[in-house]
Amino acid sequence: MRDSLRHKIASVCDAKIAAKGTGVGLSFYAFFANKNDDPELLMEAATWWIQTHRLDHFEKAVKIRSMIDANL
Repeated sequence: MRDSLRHKIASVCDAKIAAKGTGVGLSFYAFFANKNDDPELLMEAATWWIQTHRLDHFEKAVKIRSMIDANL
């Protein structure tokens, strides 16, 4: 995964956790605007989320943040 996406995921997770607490869930769509302006990046996130790690549609932000920190 490219560094820019890794940093974006970490930032979004941190913001969601700060706003809603450690129980907040999110999907990989949370890292993108409501328009498909970068399909390659969206597919990279989807591949990491769905194919590589077989995550559910919604996962806890703290879990995703932890995975990003572990460089998975």
